[in-house]
Parts: sequence; C-alpha cells; structure tokens
Amino acid sequence: MTDATVNATAATAAASGASATERFLTDKTGTAADTDIARVNVLATELIGAVHDVIRRHQVTYEEYNALKAWLISVGQDGEWPLFLDVWVEHVVEEVASAARKGSKGTIEGPYYVPGAPELPNTGTLPMRPDEAGTPLLFQGQVTSTSGEPLAGARLEMWQADDDGLYSQFAPGIPEWNLRGSVIADDEGRFAVTTIQPAPYQIPTDGSCGRLIAAVGWHAWRPAHLHLRVTAPGHAALTTQLYFKGGEYVQDDVARAVKPELVLDPKPVADGGHQATYDFVLDPAS
Repeated sequence: MTDATVNATAATAAASGASATERFLTDKTGTAADTDIARVNVLATELIGAVHDVIRRHQVTYEEYNALKAWLISVGQDGEWPLFLDVWVEHVVEEVASAARKGSKGTIEGPYYVPGAPELPNTGTLPMRPDEAGTPLLFQGQVTSTSGEPLAGARLEMWQADDDGLYSQFAPGIPEWNLRGSVIADDEGRFAVTTIQPAPYQIPTDGSCGRLIAAVGWHAWRPAHLHLRVTAPGHAALTTQLYFKGGEYVQDDVARAVKPELVLDPKPVADGGHQATYDFVLDPAS
C-alpha cells in the first residue's frame, strides 16, 4: 500500500466510523425488540458476571478501571461501536448463528453493507470508475439448494473495497455505488461478474479502536475480500466473504473471519486479469 493510500485511509477513518454508526442506526436497530425479558436477564447477568470475573482474576486496579471507562466513552464519541463489535465480536455471533447450516459457509457482514445496490443481469460488471485501479477479476459460479436444484433468479448482493482499501459511501470522493451491485442469476442459478480484485485494508486506527490495537500490539489489517449476501425465495439468506489464496493477512485476519472454505484460488487469464469460480449452496428457510 502506498503512502498516498495510507494517508487517504487515515483521513477518512473518523468519517467511516460515523457513517457506519449512522447506517447501523438506520438499518439495524430494534431488530431484537421482542426478545423475552428472561433471555435479556440471563445474557446481561452473565456478561456483567464475566467482567467481574476478569476484574477479580487479574486484580484490576482503579487506575486500570478508569482507563477502561475513559476508553469506552471514547468509543462512543468516535462512532466506533459498530467497528469494535464487527471486528472483535461478530465472528463468534456468526459462528453460533450458522452452526446448523448445511450449505455454504457464511461469515461476518461487517459495517459496510448498504442495501439497495443497483440491479445487474447475471452477466455484468459492478459499477466502477472509468479508470478504476486494480487487477480485473471475473467472478463466476452457480447458486443451488442443498438438494442440488439450481435456484433461478437468485440475488447476489456484492460489495467490496477498491484498490486503495476504501468503500464507497464510507469514504469521500468515491461514486455512491462504486463496486456495489445486486446480481440476478439466470434460470440455472448461474452468474458471471466482472470487477477488480480488492486490496487488503487497515481498519481505522485514528480512533479508539486504533488506540486499543496500539496498546496491545496487534496489527489492524483485514485480507482482501469480496462481500456477498445471497438470497432466493424459500431459502435462508447467506452472508459471507470470499478471500484470495496466498493473500496477505489471510492467516491472521484481525477480524478472525476467514474460514478455509471461503478462500478463492484465482487463475490468470489472457487479458492479464484473474478468474475465480465459487458455487453457493443455500439452506431451506426454517
């Protein structure tokens, strides 16, 4: 990654966190409003109890407690709760939620999903700038059910970072739907999408999450990946990410979202680009 890219990422980190928070508050709040009070009691009691156990086990001091308190306040002020939870917590929630899945593996959604992306035919190109940087990538495959039936008209919502590791609608100066689209599979559930191979990117480090990373000595990088949300009538939605064999940080993703089944093995093609095939299998709706 170039110095210019690093500077661009740093310049947009705070805005990215604010955008992720605003998007979450618009799209996701209230989804568990009908949760039984006894369930909330169990979860809240055990979560707080786990914090108490850590304090006792490690003899946490008042100085450390106050540092934690100040940091938690700053996470909210920086708009980074979606970032913190999506990077360090969501992968376990997804693991529990998809434990019974028989079809394709899922993984975290992350903070950068935006509904309503432009609809594309089964063979099409994600919206991109005329001079979009990056290695061309043809991504193709088929969507079927667990019984092997092709799922005609399946919808594949795709979104990804650009060659600088930035997402449209979360970084300035990028067209609204850049590298975002809803691809409609054909009668055999097949699709072929032209895009560019995304770059690895560093999660924002100029806010509270960055201070945590620096304090504990972790790295802040996610491997290059394509995001997908695959749906078809009568079937459970699949949210996943696909990574690239041999790519940086595939083995030590900061978000711990990589699974072996989700790693693509792109092959070179004559135009200097790459081609990758991946088939999706959707479970029946419960």
